[in-house]
Amino acid sequence: MNINSILTLSLAITGFGLMAVSCSDKTASPNTGTGEDLRVPAPFANQTTRFAFDITRQVSEQEPAGKNLFVSPLSLHIALGMILNGADGQTAQEIQKTLRLDDQTLTDVNSTYQNLMKNLPDIDPKVTLRLANSVWYRNTFTVEPTYKNLLTDTFRATVSGEDFSSSATVGKINGWASEQTNGKIPKVIDQISPENVLFLMNALYFKGDWQTRFKTEDTQDALFTLASGSQKTVRMMRLDTKLRRSFTPTYTAFELPYGSDRFVMTVILPNKNTTADALLKTLTADDWTQLQKTLSLGKIDIGLPKFSFSYDIKLNSVLTSLGMPTAFTDRANFTKISRNGGLLLSSVKQNTFVAVDEAGTEAAAVTTGEIMVTSTMPVAYLCDRPFVFVIHEKSSSTILFTGKIADPTQTNP
Repeated sequence: MNINSILTLSLAITGFGLMAVSCSDKTASPNTGTGEDLRVPAPFANQTTRFAFDITRQVSEQEPAGKNLFVSPLSLHIALGMILNGADGQTAQEIQKTLRLDDQTLTDVNSTYQNLMKNLPDIDPKVTLRLANSVWYRNTFTVEPTYKNLLTDTFRATVSGEDFSSSATVGKINGWASEQTNGKIPKVIDQISPENVLFLMNALYFKGDWQTRFKTEDTQDALFTLASGSQKTVRMMRLDTKLRRSFTPTYTAFELPYGSDRFVMTVILPNKNTTADALLKTLTADDWTQLQKTLSLGKIDIGLPKFSFSYDIKLNSVLTSLGMPTAFTDRANFTKISRNGGLLLSSVKQNTFVAVDEAGTEAAAVTTGEIMVTSTMPVAYLCDRPFVFVIHEKSSSTILFTGKIADPTQTNP
């Protein structure tokens, strides 16, 4: 059995597959969601499912066959949605097309984002789901008030101006990521460069218990065949029960529901005549839709290995390939963030974590978009601590004086 990339696909795509849940007209309070009010228009749901498969395929092609991968299309989509709202002109058009939302108005798109942020976390009270956004900007940089208001109103983002020259700000940003992901993603940035003026971040945390748990006493050592053909011993969980499953000439698929069955993990196991990587290259959103139609409840005996790992990936090249190259160049137009322009998207990175055991699944993602100035902003270097100075003649390299200032107020040391 080769599960190298397929669990990645299953978990990642499920988040978007659940967007098309039909719900009642019950009215919620302005600040809290009920889950029953989750409404995702079919065009948005269909196109974001396509985005999810496109992203997963591109990432899979970028990674070697022997490496696990785990991405969150939902987290990436929301982060790019915030970036989209700061873009204009060709930059905005490319981002919206990459998100597969170019046939919808930005107003409609934002309405759906707002609904997701408010209601998706409460769709199943038996599952813990957290969605959070934050925006951090250099406190000497002016962000358009209209953009800040949109971030807080539509995306429920916390927006904070910080001293980017202080290492404490790095700690604050990493602390936010850690808090939102239950400590599973403790660090997303190492430092802040002088060119960075803005970080836009989405955090997604999921924890769900299986509706039917695997019995720990049934878990045994088993051989797992890698893509290379070599084998490793893993802890294989076993379950013999009724599940929704589908059998095709190229794969077997089955659903493992969480909580109240609103969230599921769909596992797609390639048949022995193909591989997980080959399946990822050809599986489309239409194939996914067809799979949902063919799943039927029946008895099945399954084995699923326990696993836990962290993953991170810089997505610049993936997003460029999918259709938004301009955002990463000095031709980018982010004048809705700052009317002065001169900004570009320097990096989009995602950090993820997943753990699967007999009880259920814990998964987390943080997507970070970095906005920087196209030319370095003037940075103030205050001589507000002891310093050394040299007086010299440059052409002859003749040094006239050297000194150290330990206390500028001293007149006669």
